[in-house]
Amino acid sequence: MKRLSIRNGLLDVSAIGLGCWRFRELPDVRSARSLVDAAFDLGIDFFDHADIYAGGEAEALFGEAITPEQRKKMTLQTKCAIVPGICYDFSRSHILEAVEGSLRRLRTDHIDILLLHRPDALMEPEEVAAAFDELHSSGKVSFFGVSNHNPGQIALLNKYCGGRIIFDQMQLSIPFCPMIDAGLNVNMYDDQAVVRDGGLIDYCRLNEITIQAWSPFQGGPGEGVFLRNEKYSALNALIGELAEKYGVSLNAIAAAWIMRHPAHIQVLAGTTNPSRLAEIAQASDVTLTREEWYRLYLAAGKPLP
Repeated sequence: MKRLSIRNGLLDVSAIGLGCWRFRELPDVRSARSLVDAAFDLGIDFFDHADIYAGGEAEALFGEAITPEQRKKMTLQTKCAIVPGICYDFSRSHILEAVEGSLRRLRTDHIDILLLHRPDALMEPEEVAAAFDELHSSGKVSFFGVSNHNPGQIALLNKYCGGRIIFDQMQLSIPFCPMIDAGLNVNMYDDQAVVRDGGLIDYCRLNEITIQAWSPFQGGPGEGVFLRNEKYSALNALIGELAEKYGVSLNAIAAAWIMRHPAHIQVLAGTTNPSRLAEIAQASDVTLTREEWYRLYLAAGKPLP
């Protein structure tokens, strides 16, 4: 499994992580343990959670499934700040309370990485900084990041948080890549040229912030998975061709497209199927050529200017 060095060795993580948002769909603790074991066997030691996944039950099942020895070997990430159906809350009190809940459910004394899940329009960065300082000094959280944030929001947080934001988790796949579209269509009138993320990829590369790709196999809004989806017949045909060339699965080619980008983007795979996870992990053995990467982009219906 390929590894990613975060901030020049500050943190070392597997290039593919297991996203645990569907973890509670597993039938029992035994199945959960088998999935975690399978991840480790594949060299995947990064596990992504959020306090809202299944109302906290995903964290709870995971905490019950892992062994103390596995906890020592993994990088454990969770997210907070969404109050379902009500608001987003970056207040110091909410962040601290959320972390305590996650620690309890995950049955651990520390979280390696804490992300703020969705931007809070009422964010007061001083409060976030105070929460981060307290969590870090107490040893409860080692590193910090955000999810679904643009460069300005990250910069504002980092001004007060001492540059502690080192991750941003964003939706990204071959068909769903507005952050890439805009960079290829500079100064154009077409829809692809609209900058929807504030130039996030370049900002993150300039500031050594690692992007984590969620839903790496999803098509456009409401379209579901693009693999074997007839709407993306041309893309699937090319993925099949490249999968045969490299001797890997369709899932591996889809993940390898993300991993080929020089921003060193981490892929979060949300499967609960150990066999599918093994197929996705094959992406670690594939380095697409520049031409192949662009061919996949074009096959998804993305025109070059």
